[in-house]
Amino acid sequence: MATAATLVSVLSACSNDGPEREYAIPATLCGTAIDSDDLAPFLPAGKDISVKGDSRSGIKDCEVVIDNVLVVTTTQAWLEDGRTTAYFASGKTLDTPTHSANGGRFQYSGREAFGKTRNCIDAKYRQELYTAVQAQGSKHTDADAMKRLIISYTSEVETSAECTGGAQ
Repeated sequence: MATAATLVSVLSACSNDGPEREYAIPATLCGTAIDSDDLAPFLPAGKDISVKGDSRSGIKDCEVVIDNVLVVTTTQAWLEDGRTTAYFASGKTLDTPTHSANGGRFQYSGREAFGKTRNCIDAKYRQELYTAVQAQGSKHTDADAMKRLIISYTSEVETSAECTGGAQ
């Protein structure tokens, strides 16, 4: 009997009494597929989620808003040929990305990451396509998760119409 009582108290301690997600984690962000498992750690509990995009000359942003709070932003931006990921990050970063991968092609920290696509080149305008994921509204920090997220997001962008269509 004592063993059963101990088991019940252990199971009760493991239950999650905190708030939960009442929304579905998106599989795409403004038309770009994303691995929900990679995105999930950065999304807080809440009721409502909205995903909205904005495009302007050479830049495509996508915002993930949960309960009226901006949590995650993704960006696809065309920059002059010959720039680096560090250059792109310097104009967008909220904190200094202290990690890099693939010879500097990806720069990341616990809450944001930046990448450079391969073979997404607009020869007419001499530009290359860069990516960013910024979890500015998330309380979660995890450099390894952010690295996985930027690599998978950039890989999806490389197969998109944005990559093959150019800056236009």
